[in-house]
Amino acid sequence: MAKVGIVVGSLRKDSFSKMIANNVAKMFPDGWTAEMVEIGNLPLYNQDYDENSPAEYTAFRSKVKEFDAVLFVTPEYNRSIPGVLKNALDVASRPWGQNVWAGKPAAIISQSIGNIGGFGANHHLRQILTFLDMPILQQPEVYLANSPGLLDESGRITNQDTVKFLQSFVDAFVELIKKYQA
Repeated sequence: MAKVGIVVGSLRKDSFSKMIANNVAKMFPDGWTAEMVEIGNLPLYNQDYDENSPAEYTAFRSKVKEFDAVLFVTPEYNRSIPGVLKNALDVASRPWGQNVWAGKPAAIISQSIGNIGGFGANHHLRQILTFLDMPILQQPEVYLANSPGLLDESGRITNQDTVKFLQSFVDAFVELIKKYQA
């Protein structure tokens, strides 16, 4: 059993990333917890806050510490990750030497409304997570293209091949998490 934090890189109320994350959260085994993590309330990272952090920083860092692993679900903005996601990564990795992401297994789902499936965001995020000392699920990689067409009006993924693929992704992530729990 494990507690998995889910960080969504989009703040939009009806974001495709959030809908996909809600679908995937239900795919973890019985007894596992998957919890969405709020990142939209974090003030922009500023090193001046390292000595006297805003309450939002402290609460966020404490929340991240509670998780055994983290799943990132993000859109691609301008061939990279959204600024709000980068801010959350920076907030929880600072001050220097107090990185709360370190050692937590991570997995990435990127998505886009176009055909590339968030490839740029996925790979930029992998670079950052490697530096943050997070072991990352290597295979299968998830790039969901044309994401609006994957979801029905209630936000459920309707394509059964996509559902099966995402379940295989979650299963592989669960195995990675178990390796780091031993």
